[in-house]
Amino acid sequence: MTTDVKNQAVAVSLSLVPYREAWDIQLRLHTEVADGHKPDTLLIVEHPHVYTLGRRGQEDDILVDSAELARLDVEVHHTDRGGEVTYHGPGQLVGYPILNLRRWGGGPLKYVRALERVLIETLAEFGVSAESEGHPTGVWVEDRKIAAIGVKVSRRTTTHGFALNVCPNLSYFDHIVPCGMPESRVTSLSLELGREVVVGDVAAVLVERFGSVFGLRMEQSFSSPLVDSVAGW
Repeated sequence: MTTDVKNQAVAVSLSLVPYREAWDIQLRLHTEVADGHKPDTLLIVEHPHVYTLGRRGQEDDILVDSAELARLDVEVHHTDRGGEVTYHGPGQLVGYPILNLRRWGGGPLKYVRALERVLIETLAEFGVSAESEGHPTGVWVEDRKIAAIGVKVSRRTTTHGFALNVCPNLSYFDHIVPCGMPESRVTSLSLELGREVVVGDVAAVLVERFGSVFGLRMEQSFSSPLVDSVAGW
């Protein structure tokens, strides 16, 4: 039996979570949301240092060897999302929407464009003008990439999502070819503003903009037990 969850969504902040653990949570939630038993869910996390390779990712796009990865304390994970290699780490707001596209009423391309709009509107709230049109997938400040997007759609329900650079150590991008683009430059919200901005402040704005763009009533929680209840654990 399904539950009437149309136009409802839950935003859950999990703080600093290992990449594999967050992926496992996504997979459990995906089944519940795809079956129509639970509302759409936006997981908001930060990760310890990790490089992830999407379906088009190449090992050669990681420019350091295993010894250097160990010195940098970076994990590497192959994933089933779209895209190539990217970095996640503390100070980066990572969002994983588990969204039933059938319920929402759009396809994968419309979904990615909506994510870009969420990020652009969030950045605008902090006084940073960003754009996506005329650029590869993601969000850019002129020629500098500030947010990456890589998703998977299965059973018309999404996993993976986006990563917005709020105040990460950008030097970790020096050890990869970000998104397979050797000339790509990266930036962060703190760098663009010339002052420190924390992930929590940005997350609150992003959740509001996510609800507005996707037409969802957002319920916010900042405790991981709600993930257990949403997933039916």
